[in-house]
Amino acid sequence: MKNKQSYDRAVFWMFVTPALFAFVMVVIIPFFMGLYYSFTDWTAVAGLKPNWIGFKNYTKMFSDYKFLYSLFRTFIFTLLSVISINIVALLFAILVTREIKFKNFYRAGFFIPNLIGGLVLGYIWQFIFKSVVPAIGSALGIQKLANVLILSNPNLTLFGLVFAFTWQYAGYIMMIYVAALLNVPQELVEAASIDGANYWQKLKNITIPMIAHAFTITTFLTLVNSFKQYDIIVALTNGGPTAMFRGDVVNSTELLAVHIYNVAFKYNKMAEGQARAIIFFIMLSVISIAQVYYNKKSEVEM
Repeated sequence: MKNKQSYDRAVFWMFVTPALFAFVMVVIIPFFMGLYYSFTDWTAVAGLKPNWIGFKNYTKMFSDYKFLYSLFRTFIFTLLSVISINIVALLFAILVTREIKFKNFYRAGFFIPNLIGGLVLGYIWQFIFKSVVPAIGSALGIQKLANVLILSNPNLTLFGLVFAFTWQYAGYIMMIYVAALLNVPQELVEAASIDGANYWQKLKNITIPMIAHAFTITTFLTLVNSFKQYDIIVALTNGGPTAMFRGDVVNSTELLAVHIYNVAFKYNKMAEGQARAIIFFIMLSVISIAQVYYNKKSEVEM
C-alpha cells in the first residue's frame, strides 16, 4: 500500500511540477519584481539601475486626472457590459433551450462571435459603425442614423464598445446559462404549471433561483473580462476620441488596461505604469472577491 501511495505521489508531482514551475516563473516572480519596480524610477533601459523612490509613483497616480478619468470610464464600461452581456446571454439561453426548430443552429450562431479574435472583431465593428450604419440610415431615409458618428462622439463611443463586446461575449456566457437551465428539474416546472403558474411566475420562482449558481460564474467572468478589456478597444477606437476632463485633454475610451499600456510603453514611464498595474490588480481582486461572496450569499438565500 505504501509503495502504491508513493508511486501515485511521484506521478502526481511529475505532472504538476512543469505547470507549477511555469506558473512561478511566468506569474509569481514577475509579479513581485513588478511590485518592487513600482517603488522605483525604473525605465527598463539597459545599464540604468533603478533608484528607490517609495510611494511617489502611487501618489502621482491619484493626482493624475487622466488616470482618474480612465478609472471612472472603466467602471461605467464594466457596469454596462456586465448588465448587457448577462441579459442578452440569458435571453439567448432561454430561447435555445425551448422546443423550437433549428435550436442547435441558433446555439452555434450565437457562439461563433466568441471565436473571433478581439482585434479582428474591433476592425469589423469599426467598418460597421463607420460605413454600414450610415448607409442603412440613408437607405431608410433616417437622417439621424445616416449622420450619426458613433466612433467620433465621446458620448456614444463607449456604448459602441459595449455593443461590440456584448456581441462577442454573450454567446460564451449563453452556454453557461444553457447548462444551468438544462439542469432545472422539470418536475418542479410541471408541478407549477398544474398549480396554474404562468411562464413569468415559473421563471421568477423556479428557474431563476435554480440557476443562481450560474449567475455567480457569469457575473465573475463578465466583470473580470470587462475590466481587462484591451484588444477590442485598440482595434475599434485606439482610446479615442478625445474629450475634456477638468481642463485636461483625455481619451474617452482609454480604459485602464489601455491607459496602463500607454503610460508604460507609449510614454516610456515603466515604473509609473507598473504602479498603476498593481493598483489595478488589487482593485480587481477586491471587487471580484466581493462579487463572488455576495452572489454566493444570495444563492443560499434563494
